[in-house]
Amino acid sequence: MFNPRKPKYTFFKVREAMELLPYVMQCLDGISRSKAKAILAGGGVRVDKKNVSQHDFLLQPGMMVEISKQKPRTQFQSKFLKIVYEDAQIIVIEKNIGILSMASTQGQFCVKTVLDEYFRKSRQKCTAHVVHRLDRDTSGLLVYAKTIEAEQILEHNWRQIVTDRRYYALASGEMQQKKGVVESWLKDNKAYVTYSSPTDNGGKYALTHFRTLRTGNGYSLVELKLETGRKNQIRVHLQDLGHPVCGDIKYGDGDDPVGRLCLHAYRLDFYHPITNEPLHFETPTPKSFLSVFKDKKKKADE
Repeated sequence: MFNPRKPKYTFFKVREAMELLPYVMQCLDGISRSKAKAILAGGGVRVDKKNVSQHDFLLQPGMMVEISKQKPRTQFQSKFLKIVYEDAQIIVIEKNIGILSMASTQGQFCVKTVLDEYFRKSRQKCTAHVVHRLDRDTSGLLVYAKTIEAEQILEHNWRQIVTDRRYYALASGEMQQKKGVVESWLKDNKAYVTYSSPTDNGGKYALTHFRTLRTGNGYSLVELKLETGRKNQIRVHLQDLGHPVCGDIKYGDGDDPVGRLCLHAYRLDFYHPITNEPLHFETPTPKSFLSVFKDKKKKADE
């Protein structure tokens, strides 16, 4: 929910190029770095009438900065997603499990629904444009465009713009390989099950790098980096390795220690579609993935 009252802003005109965080500290008589960060995170800063929360946003001479010291009573809250970054052209979110990235049928509830409602309540004249997706039961980072221009650039130049996409997966069994590559051709059958072939089967070529981060108690925490972004790529490639994703009903082996598909898109690096600025976003390993590595003997003695 949002506070319908508008916060009171103080106006400042930028006189020399400077990053936004130190500028806010300077304008507010040298307040602490943590307080300035809290103001930015709470939506208390606007640059040329647009909400900006990016600490290193570069201000240029002549820009108008509005700062509110009034702490919002209520900020954006949703059990489905968290806002990681937002500017006038794009918004980056961390999606929880159980919600679609976009609707598959008209009127279906999805991340776009949540974002469009947020834009409406925060009086932003825009809608969320989908440029890539995660499965309903996969959590992690997604970027949505807020303008048609940003959407078109991201959609048509995705492979050039995105420099790094990585996932954490909790896999069944203890992997012996520390790192490696899986490559195959992926093709759906009539039942929409994706099959993997080591030779060209008329499907799409897929390449996944993997690195084993941790093993124990019959499980493996694996980092996966995508060279290609094919449907069900990670799930099928881990199945190929004999260590399917835990909680995977379709491609798994029935191992479901934490009651969810254990796949999380934790890293997303890309060039901003309008400014061409390199952006890096990262989220921590889900706690439920790490819970399976706790000492079982110690737990039994407690």
